[in-house]
Parts: sequence; structure tokens; C-alpha cells
Amino acid sequence: MAAAAGPQTPQRPLPGAFTVTPAPQGQTIFAANAASLRQNLQPQQVETSGTTSATQQESNVERAAKTIHLALDGDQKYPALEDYITQGISGEYDLPSGQAWQPFQKLKMHDLPPRLLEQANHASMDNQMGVFPALTHAWVALDNCLYLWDYTLPNPEIIGWEENSHPITAVKLVKPKPGVFVADIKHLIVVCTATEMLFLGVAAQTTSTGAQTVALYNTRMAIPVRGIGVQHITASDQSGRIFFTGSASEDIYEFQYQQDEGWFRGKTSRICHTKATMSFVPENLMVVGSMFGSAAKTTYVTQMVIDDSRNLMYTLNTASEIKVYLIKDRLESSLRRPLSGLLQNTGHFNHRTELLTGRDVKLVGISVIPRAEAGKVALVATTSTGCRLYLSLTRGYGYDASAENPPSSAQILHIRYPPKDPAAPRAPAQPSQTTAMTPYGQQPEQVDTNTRYLDGMHKAFRFSPGYWMAFAEDPTDPQRKDRVFLTATDTARMANQTGAAPNTKYAEHGQWINLPSTLAQVMPMGEPFKANGAPLGFGNELAVQFDQETPEFAIVTMAGVQIIRRRRLVDVFAAMLKHGSTDEEGVEGDIKRFVRIYGRTETSATALAVACGQGVDVAENRVATITEPEVLEKARKAYIEHGGRPDYNANADSGDNPTNAVRASARHDGTAFYIARMVRSIWKQPIIKDIAKPGAGVELVSTISIDKLKKVQLSLTSLRDFLERNKSFIEGLAGPQAMTRASSRAEEIATQGEHQYMHGLLQLVNSISEGISFVLMLFDEKLEEILAILQDDSRRKVRELTFESLFTTATGKELAKELVKAIVNRNITNGSNVEAVAEGLRRRCGSFCSADDVVIFKALEQIKKAEEKGAQSEEARQLLNQSTKLFQKVAASLSFENVKLAVESYYRMAFYAGAIQLCLTVALEQDKSKRALAWMRDGKPTNDEREAVYNTRLQYYSLIFETIRQLEIDTRNEPEMVDGRTSLAMKRRSEAYEIIDHSDDVVFLTNLYDWYCNTGEGGFSQPQRLLEIDNPYVVEYLKKKAVEFRGHADLLWRYFAHHNDYLQAADVQLDIARSSFQGLTLEDRISYLSRARTNASTRQTILTDSRQNKQKLLREISDLLEIATVQDELLQRIRSEQRLNDESRARHIEILNGSILAVEELYNQYADAANYHDLCIVLYQVADHRNPADIRSSWSALIQQTSDEAPAFYGNTRAPWEAVGEKVRELGRRLHTSSATFPIPTLLPMLEKYAYEQPEQRRPPINWAVDVFLDLDIPHETLLPALEQLYYSNEHPFVGSKRKIIANKMVYLLQKWLEASERSGERVLFGSEENEETVRQCVDSLVRGDLEQGWRQAAEGIRQRLNYR
Repeated sequence: MAAAAGPQTPQRPLPGAFTVTPAPQGQTIFAANAASLRQNLQPQQVETSGTTSATQQESNVERAAKTIHLALDGDQKYPALEDYITQGISGEYDLPSGQAWQPFQKLKMHDLPPRLLEQANHASMDNQMGVFPALTHAWVALDNCLYLWDYTLPNPEIIGWEENSHPITAVKLVKPKPGVFVADIKHLIVVCTATEMLFLGVAAQTTSTGAQTVALYNTRMAIPVRGIGVQHITASDQSGRIFFTGSASEDIYEFQYQQDEGWFRGKTSRICHTKATMSFVPENLMVVGSMFGSAAKTTYVTQMVIDDSRNLMYTLNTASEIKVYLIKDRLESSLRRPLSGLLQNTGHFNHRTELLTGRDVKLVGISVIPRAEAGKVALVATTSTGCRLYLSLTRGYGYDASAENPPSSAQILHIRYPPKDPAAPRAPAQPSQTTAMTPYGQQPEQVDTNTRYLDGMHKAFRFSPGYWMAFAEDPTDPQRKDRVFLTATDTARMANQTGAAPNTKYAEHGQWINLPSTLAQVMPMGEPFKANGAPLGFGNELAVQFDQETPEFAIVTMAGVQIIRRRRLVDVFAAMLKHGSTDEEGVEGDIKRFVRIYGRTETSATALAVACGQGVDVAENRVATITEPEVLEKARKAYIEHGGRPDYNANADSGDNPTNAVRASARHDGTAFYIARMVRSIWKQPIIKDIAKPGAGVELVSTISIDKLKKVQLSLTSLRDFLERNKSFIEGLAGPQAMTRASSRAEEIATQGEHQYMHGLLQLVNSISEGISFVLMLFDEKLEEILAILQDDSRRKVRELTFESLFTTATGKELAKELVKAIVNRNITNGSNVEAVAEGLRRRCGSFCSADDVVIFKALEQIKKAEEKGAQSEEARQLLNQSTKLFQKVAASLSFENVKLAVESYYRMAFYAGAIQLCLTVALEQDKSKRALAWMRDGKPTNDEREAVYNTRLQYYSLIFETIRQLEIDTRNEPEMVDGRTSLAMKRRSEAYEIIDHSDDVVFLTNLYDWYCNTGEGGFSQPQRLLEIDNPYVVEYLKKKAVEFRGHADLLWRYFAHHNDYLQAADVQLDIARSSFQGLTLEDRISYLSRARTNASTRQTILTDSRQNKQKLLREISDLLEIATVQDELLQRIRSEQRLNDESRARHIEILNGSILAVEELYNQYADAANYHDLCIVLYQVADHRNPADIRSSWSALIQQTSDEAPAFYGNTRAPWEAVGEKVRELGRRLHTSSATFPIPTLLPMLEKYAYEQPEQRRPPINWAVDVFLDLDIPHETLLPALEQLYYSNEHPFVGSKRKIIANKMVYLLQKWLEASERSGERVLFGSEENEETVRQCVDSLVRGDLEQGWRQAAEGIRQRLNYR
């Protein structure tokens, strides 16, 4: 089986797998890329044995289940009838001489009871006999009496009907029309005499021993049939309509019946469907007339059959003519074809032969081929020479025919000739044989078209899927008894043929069986054969040999009932091993022949079945299982030695796992086929079905009968025991020791692959067996009550659950576990011993109820007992603690539903600490490798398998959050102290938060803190709780979140400040001010910087960082604060800037009111561009820009701008020079009179020039410029050199006589200096002797120079004061 060879194995090590070289452990140079590699990993797909490889996550059972699917599909692809019954001829048969290879066996011959035999000897007319398989009763009509008896019993009770006065001519068992009779009447016996036809109702009951008892009831329904001579009765199982015909004509009648009488028709009536005109001559007069009329031979119907699948009726008359009728409200004649007419169309593929065209050749039987078996081939007709004619009924251009699509053509599609006579000499081939057309692959000389091997046939029957029985008198018997030639399709050989379907050869076995008397009737026992509901796979006997009852047939003769049994392939193989062989090779030769004909896969499957006790044989007229040790040992050896070997294809793309390129052995494939054939009838079926019972509602029952499930389980158990016993001998199950026999690396890999495949099948067998145990246990309980406990979704899924899903899927296992929990909970509610119930479940189906499940159920029982004791009792508290310990032992096995149920119970009993601890333990146990943490730290990438693990842990954390919420609600109004002691509620609260706050589960803490900070729906909205938590992870959490969320950043600096770490708080505040958080305005940033400067300046009680770090941080804060202040001034000015339109203003405001911009951007884009010269000067200070030209230019522009704008701003209230002076004083204070940005040697001359150039009426006081700088507390010794430079530089406008203006100002400055020096009480005037000497020289120079009179006197006064000193 190519399809059943194992699919690709996962790349992970699997249970049972073994390797030679262990994988390297530890970190590699690629470890850093592990996360990305995991995301890009794709499952490799390699075609091995015609199947697609499995994914890494695929389990052994899932892979084995795929193999079973492939095996079932392989059986499903068995050739359809029309694949080998094609246009042409055939005639190959295998006529085995050995007993073991014969296709049929005779079972017990059931003789007539002695009382009936004695009465039959006294009967005055011919006797009729038959069998009713549906009732397991035989019948005999002796004159006017009808007798029934159970032919399977040694001393049966005889049931008689003797109320009739006329001889019985025909008897038929039919199914009644629905609704006509009471429910107990499921069958009718149609009894026909010479005068009437009537119904006997049959009520059958099954006794405790399995036997059936029959009661007959007179229905008082009858119709007259005098003169018809009824011989044949047939009925439709589908509609219940009854048709009959007689020996007087070919007319077909119908016995119509109904429950009530109508206006124009009584309960019963007789209708003739085939008379063309009405005849007013009664049938009895027609019979009498025929006695005195001509001697013309009357043609009548010899056989009448109904095809329910097409709603057609076929009849065969004495002239070998076949007629086809459409079964509608009335029969409608559709086609009529005599034998000669049918043969006319066979000339192009068959030559003329006496077997078909001989003078005495006639048709002796027709049989229906149902539509499920073939589409166009609808009928098989048999000639008296033993030829089978397969008739194709079509409509139009090859469409299938039915009553709705009446056939327009009936042709012979295929002729099956009798076998060659083994005793006849081989005749030379006739020339005409080579010219006839034959099907492709069929040699003409292989078909003997002149064989007389089956001459003299008088009856023939064909039963699905190809059992053919032809009856003839035994020429060697002096009493002229009948014998029967039986054939059956060699299903295994057909299935083993390769190539396209049209080339499939028709292979049959045939044998003769002698009968004890002449034939009376042939009836199939049991249900009609059907391996599939469609032509493809319909006739596969191999597929159902372990699943359905073996076909049996009752051949009724006047000596009794002979049962014939079809031999299964497994029975043939078992008999072959049992009876041995007569040739030189013995049994070994038979096995080799078996392998040669049927292939190694089928041989392995059959040998395994025999070794597991599936083979049976007929012994002492009964079917018995073959249990002889020598037979089982031979089967075991055949399975082990003839199972083939696995094959490794080194050229296949096997991905990372070389075993993916291994093709499994035929032994593995045969094992898979054997398993598939045992479970085929239950595999796809739902487990539960509804049965409506009147007055009792709907009852839930098993879709498959309990006996059937037990039978399958028993077979699987036998298989498992066989494989376990022989594990060391079976390649693929032998384990690591098998590796020692490998001679190459390729053989080693092949052995590894075979082991994985076989191990998977063994695991699947265990899974199916346990699954059936679970189903059997389930139906021992009250299923309706159990389902009522489940949730609606689970209840729906359970109703839809199939056996396959239960056996092989994780979903099925989970549903089963839910059902187990429901069973246990139901027993807990009913007060049953939970431990005993759970232990029983574990023994019967361990995979659904493991040892861990037993512990879980014990824990649940402890909770139940605690609830009964009362939440406040000490005993209840002990029980709850015990339940928590039990849960923690099996935390890895707990499902979310288990945990949720326990937590809800803990809620009710205020056991909050236990609920939280349980959830934390389970979350960690179910993710021991910490994959959720790794996924979270990798940034939570999408489409990552670790996300599912993370989400699983979140489920348990959500239970903790609900516990906290419930705890807050329950303790909200509780006092903290009662009688000087901590209250019980506060103790429980403290216990719960102790566990939470000291947890080291990073994933939990992250989600907990997120929940605390979440102010939306579902959040706890209490972020301030983080400030009180003493857990080192709080800082790590807040630092990570602070990068993205302002709220967490605020919490971080507050957390540091709360714990007196002000320097860290300042650092966080500085980061916030620099951040790009949405909604953070410039004002907010300035506020953060101000707080940061305060915190950085605060003295700490803990030593965290050096003083150097503190100073560095403080400097960074101050610098950024200065920039932010300038930016804020720019923002305010832009808001009132009239030179911008609204759109531009809004855009600039948005920019300035956001992040703190760089100094360059503030200067170039705003301050300089907008001519905000004062801010340009401030930015020089902030940026430490010391270019004198830039500074001088900005000051000059600022003075001029301030003077020009003064009238607009102040009007007449302030003179322009006053505005200029105020601006200079303002900037001087702001710049701290920095020598770089507030250069006195530059500014003082600049102001003096500005004052001099003003119109005389608006000119400032003469000493205004000097006073401006004195107001800023500029030292006199700084101002004096600036004036001296201006005085001596002879710069415009202070040139010539105008220099005395500067000289006067110098005298004024010296006066102010002298006054200040005297006020301060300095020991030396002007602060130092050096200054004193400088002043002395300056005064001397001024006195000698050009001074105004008043200032000269002042200068003299200063000199006198100096000289006085």
C-alpha cells in the first residue's frame, strides 16, 4: 500500500524514537537570532510513500490516523464492476483442487423435521419448499397446508396454517406497505392457491437465546386469482407493492391493498398492468377453452425480478425474451429483447459460438445488478450453456436508465464464458478466434468459447458483489440430483492489480458442490452485500471481512436446507496453513504463492489477522475459530518473515529529518490495513444518536451497537497483545537493538523510520481501545444527565463527536475529559465515593482519566466537603489547604475549567490566597520553558506559536484579577481591627497581597501592573498601588512602560520620590521633558524640568550616585530649562504675532508647544527670522555663543528696535530712551551681566551714541547711559575703562570739542564711585590703591583737558579729596 506508508515524521524527538548521535546542547553563535529564526521556520514537506509529510507538531497517533485514512481510501478505490466488465469477452477461472483454496464451504445440512417428512410422503400433489431468511424459518407447502419451522433448531416447533381448502401454488415473504398494519407486523406471507391470494401477518420476536418465534395472523385480505395459475410472486422492498404472474399468460398483476376501504375500491384489489384490451371472458372459461382449442404453445413468465434502485422490473419468459417495465403508478412496458436480438450486437467483439446460438440454448435466469454496484450494467442473464450475459441499459447517449429516465437501449456489454473443462483435451485455436475483437490485455486463446463445462444449466442466480450460482443435474448421479457451480470474484487479486482501471482483468474462483436433491429455492442470508454506497469500492470483500457478517446462502432442496458459506481471504490463508500443501515446497511454497498472487501488503494483513485469531473454518457442520498453536505460529512467522523491509530514498527532500524519506515496509502497510478494516464501520460515525420514544421524549443511544464495539475492542486487544509479545522479532518494534543489524547509514535511517511508523500504529491501537472503553462506560451512565451538566457549546460538540475524533484528535480527547469530569461531578453531587469512581475510570480508559485526574477529583471532593463544613470553620480551612496542595501536585495537568471551578469555590469560602496561589502555580507549570516570557521580551511578534502559550497564561491571570476584585468588594467595609486584633477579613486580605506582591512571575507581574494602571473597561483603575509595592520588578516594569506611556513615566518618578530616591526621580522627569509623548505641552515640560531641578538639588538620605553625577544631571536640567524658557517666550510672542496668518500661526504654535527644540532651530527658524533680538541675545547666552560681531549686531538692532517701537507700545507715557534703558537693564539681569553676551565695552559706547543722536527735545539725561549700568550694579572700575576708550578713540560723534561730553560723564562716574567708596567705609578710596592711582591719573588728565566749568570744579574736588588722603 503506497498510500499507507507512513507520512513524514516530525522533526522533534518522538516517544519511542531512537537516534545514534545526541543533538548538541547549549548556546550557539546563532542564539541571538533564535527569535527571528523561529518566526521564519516553515515545515518541510516531502513525499514519502505517496503521502505528504507531517508537520512538526503532529503526534504519533495523528500520523498513524492519517495512515488509517489512506488505508481506508485504498480500500475505497477497489475497481468498480464496470472497470472490469467492459465491452468484450472473458473466461478465466481459477478452479482450485485443494480444499483450502476453494471460495465456498458447505455448512450444516438442515433436514426436514420427521413429522413433515412423513406428511410429505402422503401428499397428493407436488410439494413446495423454501426459506424465509429474515425469520430464520423454513417453510413447506403440502397440498393446502403451509408449515413453518426454525431450521436452526434440532427439535423445532412447527407452525402450521391449515385453514385453506385449495392446494397452494406459490408462497412469498414480503415487507408490508408502511402504515397498513400494526407495528408488530413487519412481514407478510403471501399465499397463493388456485382460487385466491391472501396475506398472513407475521409477528416475530427474539428470545433470550437469540432464536426467533413466529406468530401468524389472518389479515382477511385476499383477492381472487382463479384461472391465472400463479407461479411467481415478487415484491418491492422499497414500496411494499406486490406483483405476480401465472402460467396462463405473460400478464403481470398487482395485489393492491390498503388499510381502509374507499368509495371505489375495497381494502384489496387485483390490477392487471399488461393487458392491452379488456377481456370479458373469465379466466376459468379461458382455461377450459384452451383445453379444446389449438395446441399452440403458450409463452409465460419464468422469472420476475424488481430493481428497486432504478424502479424497474425485468421478466424472463419461456421464449428467452427479456422485458423491461417501468414501475410507476402502473407498470409501463419499456423494452423487450429476445436472446437472438441481444446477440446481434455482439458480433463486433465476439464470434459465433454454439454456446450462444445453439438450437437448444435458452436463458435460464436473470439477476439484478443494483445501481450502487454499477451505473449502466443493470442485469445479468445466464444461458443454459453457462454463459453470463452482462446487459447494459441506457437512455439516449449513454445515460443511466431508471423509471424516471426510461431505457431506450438494452445491449450485451460483456460475455463471460464458462471455464475450460480441465478434463477435456486442449483444442487447437480456431482461425476465427483470432479475428474477433477482445479487450486490451485479454488473449483470445485464454477464453474457450466452445467449452461444454457448464452445459445443462436449468437455473442461475447472481448476488452482489459477484457471487454466481448455476444449477444443473449431476450427470454422474443415478438419481439425477442437482449440483451447483459457484463462482466468486478473487477480490484480493483484483485489488492487487496495477495499472489503469480499464486494464483490470476479471479474476474468479469456481467450484462444484453436490446437492442432496433437486433445487427448490436459493436465498441469501442476512443483509445484501455492500462495502460502499457507490460503484467504486462496492465489491471489496477484503474491506469488510472483519467488519460484516460473512455472506451465507441457503440452498433449499426437497431434502432440506443446505447452508453455503463464502470463504474470506483470511479463512483461505488459515486453511492453507492448517491443511498444508501436497507439493514439495509445502506450506512455505503456499505462502510464496500467496505473496506472488496477492502481494506482500495483503499477505502481511492476512497473516496478522490469522495470528490474532480472525481465521475460521468449518468443523463438524459449524464455524469455529482456528486456534491450533501450529497454525498461529505459522501465521506469526509469515507476518514477520514475509513483511518486507523499509526503504530509504536518499534523493528525496527530507528536510531536517532524514526519516521523512523512508518508505514503510509492506508489514507496516498490512498492519494499517488490518486496523482500518476492523474499525471502518465506526471510524466516521458519530458516537451518539437520538431515538424518539413515544411518550418518553428523546433517548440518547450509541450509534454503533454495544456488541459491535466490544467485538472491535476485543480484536484490537488481540492485535495489541500480539504486537507486544512479538515486539523483539518485528522489525520496527524491536527498539534500539535493531540498529545493531543495520549494515549502512541508509538501513539505519530506514529502521528508524519504520520504528516511528509502527510505534504510531501501536499507539493508535491503544488509543482506539481506550476510546471504546470510554464509550462503553459512557453508555453505562445516564447520558442525558451527564450532557445536562456540560455547557451548551460542549454539549453540541459531544453530540457531533465521531469515533475518529475521539480516537485521534486533541479536541476529541478534551471533550472526553469534559465528559469524565461531568460524570465525576454527577457522582459527587449524588454522594458517591469519588475516589472509587475516578479509579475505575482510570483503569478502564487511562488516557481520558489519568492518575493526575484522580488527584484532581480528590481535590474537588475536598472542596465539596469544605463547603459542607462551612467557610468559617477551621476544619473547612484545612480541607481547602489540602485541596490546594493536591491541585499544585498536578498543576501541569489542570485545565482552565478545573482551575476556574476551584477558584469560584474558593471565592465562596473567602479563600483568596489559595485561589491566587493556585492560579500562579498552574500558569508557571504549564509554561516551564518560559516561552511566554521570551515572546513578551521579543516584542510580542505576530504569527508566533509562543503567543498561544502567553494567552493561556493570561486566562489564569484573569482569574487572579477577578479574585482581587472580589477581595476588594468583600473587605471594603470590614474594620481593620476588632478588639485590638487584626480582623479576619484583613488577615485574609494581607495573605492574598503577600502572595501577589512577592511573586517573581514576570509575566504575571507585568499583566497585574497593566491591570492596576488600566483606567478603561476591565481595568482596576488604581495605578497608585504601584507606589506601595516593595518589589524590585516595579521599577523595571515602569521603566519599560515609561518609554511609551506618560502615565507610567509619572508613576516612575513618583515611585522614586516616594522611596526618597530624588536623583532618580529628577532623571525620570528630565526624560519626560525630553520625550515625545502626545499631549505633553511646553508648559508641562517646563514644569517637569522645574521639579527635576528641585529634586536634583534635594539632599538625599541614601547614597545612590556620586556628587559628580548629581552635578552633571543638575547642569543638564538647568540648560534644558533655559532653552524651554526661551521657547516659551517665543511661543507667547508667536501667539500674538500679527505678521502671520492664522494657518501659519497655528502651525508654529503647534511646533513650539510640543517638544523642546534645539537652540539652532529656535534661533534660525524663529528668533532671528522674526527679529526677536532680545531672544537672540539670550540664545547666545544659552548656547555659549561668543562671537562679538553677532552679539554687537543683535544689541544694536535691539536698541534701535526698542526705540522705534516705544511710541507704539507706550505712547507719551514713556520716552523711547526710557524703553531702551529698561530693556538693557532687563536683559542685563537675565544675562547676569555676562561679559560675553552683555559686553560693557560695547554696550556703553552704543548707549552713549544712541543718547547723543536723539533729538534734543527727546534726549535722555546726560548721564543716563552711565546710570543704566550703575543700576545693574556694574562695577565702576568696569565702566571707567569703557568711557576712557570712548574718550581717547576719537570716534564719531565724539570728536573734537564733543569729546568733553564723554569727559563730563567720566567725572560723573568718578563722583559716583567716590560716593560709593565713602559710603562703604573702605580703608582705601575706590577700593584699592591700584584703583586709587588709576583715578588719580584719570582726574589729572581730565583737569588738563577740555571740561565744562561745572564738571571741572567737580574734578578738582575729587583731586583734592585724593590729595587729602
